[in-house]
Amino acid sequence: MAVATMFPGLARMLPLSRRHLASPLLSTPSFSRFYRGDSPTDSQKDMIEIPLPPWQERTDESIETKRARLLYESRKRGMLENCILLSLFAKEYLHHMTEKQLNLYDRLINEPSNDWDIYYWATEAKPAPEIFENEVMALLRDFAKNKNKEQRLRAPDLEYLFEKPH
Repeated sequence: MAVATMFPGLARMLPLSRRHLASPLLSTPSFSRFYRGDSPTDSQKDMIEIPLPPWQERTDESIETKRARLLYESRKRGMLENCILLSLFAKEYLHHMTEKQLNLYDRLINEPSNDWDIYYWATEAKPAPEIFENEVMALLRDFAKNKNKEQRLRAPDLEYLFEKPH
């Protein structure tokens, strides 16, 4: 009681802090945090959509140039998961692909505007659109399963570029 008479402000705070120590959940304000894009009431009118030019097959480049470009584009992605997955895939398969397969791979990694789509299709988290269901997607899906349990933590070093293909 002596505390209450000498320090009335402290006496009012003391019961609050005891309750807070006993059960911090009782004193938490009741509000929820949501990611704005997940809100069902979000109209998404504030989103900016940047139009991308349509993908076009490059018919004017040699097969060596196409392989070099696809190797580079496999390594430089918008997200680390695809950098690792696609660069290791390119290291394994790019030099053995036919021109038709290279064109299918080119379309796969360059036509979709969202890298997450490619990742979800490769890992079979989501079905791929019919246009991407082909032999290259099958190879990529099989590669993504990592049946040999390889450690895939980073993109491969570039020294393999100077080795002769087998």
